[in-house]
Parts: sequence; structure tokens; C-alpha cells
Amino acid sequence: MSIRDLHVSFRTEEGIVTAVRGINLDVYPGEVLGIVGESGSGKSVTMLAVLGLLPRSATITGSAIYKGKQLIGKKPKELRSVRGAGIAMIFQDPLTALNPTHRVGNQIVEAIQAHHPDMSKHAMAERAVELLDMVGIPRPELRVNQYPHEFSGGMRQRAMIAMSIANNPDVLIADEPTTALDVTIQAQILEVLLKVQQETNSAIAFITHDLGVIARIATRVHVMYAGRSAEIGTVDDVFEQPRHPYTVGLLNSLPGLVAAGHRLVPIGGSPPSMLNPPSGCAFHPRCPLAEDVCRQEHPPLRVVAEREHRSACYFAERVSKKPELVS
Repeated sequence: MSIRDLHVSFRTEEGIVTAVRGINLDVYPGEVLGIVGESGSGKSVTMLAVLGLLPRSATITGSAIYKGKQLIGKKPKELRSVRGAGIAMIFQDPLTALNPTHRVGNQIVEAIQAHHPDMSKHAMAERAVELLDMVGIPRPELRVNQYPHEFSGGMRQRAMIAMSIANNPDVLIADEPTTALDVTIQAQILEVLLKVQQETNSAIAFITHDLGVIARIATRVHVMYAGRSAEIGTVDDVFEQPRHPYTVGLLNSLPGLVAAGHRLVPIGGSPPSMLNPPSGCAFHPRCPLAEDVCRQEHPPLRVVAEREHRSACYFAERVSKKPELVS
């Protein structure tokens, strides 16, 4: 899937909120792309725009190509053939994403039936049990007839994963699927996702604010800030040699990634209001490297190292490893 120059804005009573501003993003076969950033950075909105799941108040421009087909601007009926079959999504809160009045198995069957109407009811029921077993739910032949409230939080998330992979999608979008789970269950869910990817050969776009999760599961990282791309690179490149001050701030504020003997360093200030975003680089009010050019012009996303490591910072070469910011 290839996204180019994607812009998303919303009409509100207070004015126009520009949530995504010119995002370019690629998801390659068999990879796990980590999309990371603070709340409000545009991570989820980007993917919801591609799938046509945003409200009518949204204005979307740009391009999203999947298997040679343009998705932006397509009618809902045309997108239904893609959603769930070619591109599937695991939503953040399974308790609200699952229908509490329907059995879990019936909801999985419904997802299968939407794309395989000629499949027999018996075959679909067997497929639902098989999927629950694949994601590690014990006694799936019994659990398939239970309701969401009878599942634990981790089991509900596994059921959501089972539903999303029911039609063997090429691209699996995971929208912070481990946020509400404890550390043990979180690790289990990540293992399930990696197992699913190996068995289905799907690409995963993993949306999160947790760089610790990205370090464990992703192959490439796309850092977003205020609706724009801040840094893109392999996990090794971004974690070992970050080239954007915002990425350094994220790393320095994350327990477990800070060097021994160093204290956590929070990012100063607050995320900008997207009703009236700052001029130039949106991060400049919080950036210790900011100069006049940063306040006047938005820096282009440019190659700053080998292997296509890119950064949207005028002074990327001055950004050093954590915990020090400037070399």
C-alpha cells in the first residue's frame, strides 16, 4: 500500500482542524511498519482515511494506492470489497468494537460471509473455531459460542485479531491493540500478531505511542508529529541514531530505553493545537535546536543517512544518540 500527499481536515464549530498534512507512507509485503507519535499526531486518522471510515465532516485529499487501485474518493460500496479482505483493521478497544449482543463466533462468521457468500454455514463455523485456535484462545469450540462479556480483555483482543484475519488480508492495520492490556497480556498479543504474520504473510501497520512495543515488533518506524512525518527508518537506525529531536525526546522519556545512570527527560511543552498549528516546523516551540529557519519554513523529509533513513529536520546531522541531544 502506498500513500502520497495525504491531507485530512475536519470541520468543527471552532474552525478547521487539520489532522494530517501531506503524509507519504508505504507498507511493504511481509514487513511490520511501526507508526508512532503522541496522541493527536494523526496516526489513526491516516489509516481511517484510507479505509473510508472517517465521518462526513472530514475532507480528504491525496492518494492511497492498494494493488494499483485508488482508494481515496471511492464510494463506500466500492471500499467494502477491500475492507476486511485486502486491508483489515484491529481496533483499539475490542469491548466497543465487538457487538455485545452477538456471540463471538457469529461475528467472525459475519466477517467471512461478507466476502465469501457462497461458503457453507458449516465451513464458516469451522473456520471461526480454527481462527480462535490460531490466536491462542483455549477451547475454541466452546468459546466460539460465548458473548464478548464472557471473554477477558486479552481474549477479546485475540478475538478481534481472529476476525481481522478471517479473510487473509494483505495489510493488517493494528490501531494500538495493546494499550489497555497489562504487560503480560501485551506480550502475548504481540506474539500472536507475529505468528499470524508468519502464517498469512501479511504486512502489518502497527499504530502506537509506545516505542517499547515498536522495538519488539517492527522492522521499520514512521514517526509522526502534528500530522506530518518527522522521521522514517529501520528500527535499528532510528533507535541507535535518531535524527529528529522529537524522536530523541520520545526515546529519552521511555523507561527501559534510557541508559543506566540517566534520568527520564520529558519533552517540554505541549503538542500544538491543530486548529492553529505553528508556522514552519510544528515541533519548533518544544525543540532545543530550533532557529529562525525552523519557525519560518517547514523542513522537507530528506535522506540523512544510509538505507533511506529520512528526517524532517534542518539540523538532523546535529542530533545525537540519546540521552544527549546535540553532538
